[in-house]
Amino acid sequence: GTVKESGEKHKGSVEIPNLSEENEVDDTEINVSKKKGEGDVLKDLMRTEGTTKVREALRDYLKALKTEFTLGMILPTKAAGQDVAAERKLSGNAVQASVSPHSSDIVGVKIPTVKIVMREIFSSPADELYSVFTTKELVQKFSKCPAVIEAEKGGKLQMFDGCVSGEYAELVPSQRIVLKWRCRNWPDEHYATVTLNFKDMAAETELQLECKGVPVANEDSTRQCWKKQYFEEIRILLQQSKDNME
Repeated sequence: GTVKESGEKHKGSVEIPNLSEENEVDDTEINVSKKKGEGDVLKDLMRTEGTTKVREALRDYLKALKTEFTLGMILPTKAAGQDVAAERKLSGNAVQASVSPHSSDIVGVKIPTVKIVMREIFSSPADELYSVFTTKELVQKFSKCPAVIEAEKGGKLQMFDGCVSGEYAELVPSQRIVLKWRCRNWPDEHYATVTLNFKDMAAETELQLECKGVPVANEDSTRQCWKKQYFEEIRILLQQSKDNME
């Protein structure tokens, strides 16, 4: 800064050691220091009026940062590549679910993503459960919406009034389905890779879901989509089918 009366220029620095969304901006520490020599008047000014100005700028910065993150437009940092895994217990017939953020799990535009892993037990043989994901009539029954189901490699997929779309990348009858999959509110052209493995256990089937490339901001909503709109509705459909047969 420059002292107006004398025209002398002085150098100093402002350090902000505890900037975090967990702290109120007004409580943020702002440390002011200066080079040796004159300039105390500037240092005092920075400690008073300058601190107010800095906090105003920080408030705008944090607000913009949250908005950018919500839109999924922050690029991955080195920290995003570190494995962070947490197992969570789910109710009902779910065995477990885990999530591991990876910067390498990026499909399409570059945004921070996570991998969702879920396991569900269904009281039906694998071939029957497999058909629920590949037969248009059955998909429309459990989703309660018109659907586009082209169950072949490269075939299109559209469900829930267009809220979910993608295509079939691999199909191994009664064993595995791989999808290029996205939700409508995700960043344009961004897709996750969904792998469904069907493990036949006589009258039951363990369905193993791996969803790689889910935008961090959409992790919870994506997990709920599979849990509520897929698995719970499929379980109801299979039970109804069993009741009708009996």
